[in-house]
Formats: sequence, C-alpha cells, structure tokens
Amino acid sequence: MELAQKLDSYGKPAWIALTVLGFMAWWPVGLAVLAFTIGSGRMFCGGKRGFGRWQDEGAEAVRNFGSRFSGGFPSSGNRAFDEYRQETLRRLEDEQKDFRSFLDRLRQAKDKAEFDQFMADRRDRPTPPSAPMGEAQG
Repeated sequence: MELAQKLDSYGKPAWIALTVLGFMAWWPVGLAVLAFTIGSGRMFCGGKRGFGRWQDEGAEAVRNFGSRFSGGFPSSGNRAFDEYRQETLRRLEDEQKDFRSFLDRLRQAKDKAEFDQFMADRRDRPTPPSAPMGEAQG
C-alpha cells in the first residue's frame, strides 16, 4: 500500500496516469487499476453514495453561489432588481427550510403510524397456550 499512498500524495492525475499506463501495458491491469480507483473513492466525488447526495450538493451549490463573489452577488446597477433578487433568494431559502421540516414531520408521522400498527397487531395476537411443566415443547 506504499504505492497507493505515494500516488495519493500526487493526487488524481497520478491515478489517471497509472490507469492509462496499465491499459497500455496489458488491458486487464488497466481495468484492475480503474476498478480500484473507483471502488476506493479515489476518483470522482469521494465516499458519498446515494441519491441524497445530489440534493445535498445542489443545496450547497445554491447556498454558496453568491459567496464566489466578495460580499455576495455583485450589484447589477439596478437597486430595485438587487433588492428583489435578495428577497427572492431569502424567500427560497425559507421555503427550502420549511419543506425540509415538512418532510421530517412526514417521515416521523409515518414511522409513528407504522409503530402504532405494529403494537396493535402485537396486542391483538393470540398468546400460544403454555405447556405443562413436565412436557417438552417442540
């Protein structure tokens, strides 16, 4: 694993170069290196998996969009438009927070309903007859 640590110190270009050289030498070697780099999270976005990451990354991009510019968005020169843009962005952020809290409440209500149904089924289930002390259960 010393080779992997050395390549990690050079970053993704080193892994890409090793993959290309592996394919040039013998295609199964290149395929093995490619599978290793993707499987270990050394390529692409790292260890995040699942569909939730798209929403998280999209929300993060929207949140940080104005931070690329010093002090937020640059002025358009039209003060009324700038105020409208700021108000719209604030409203969208508030709606996103409200929607996320709605989804959390919805999930919690669904979980509670499922648990209540489980407990009701468990209460209504007939109890098995108990065997006398001397008999073996089987």
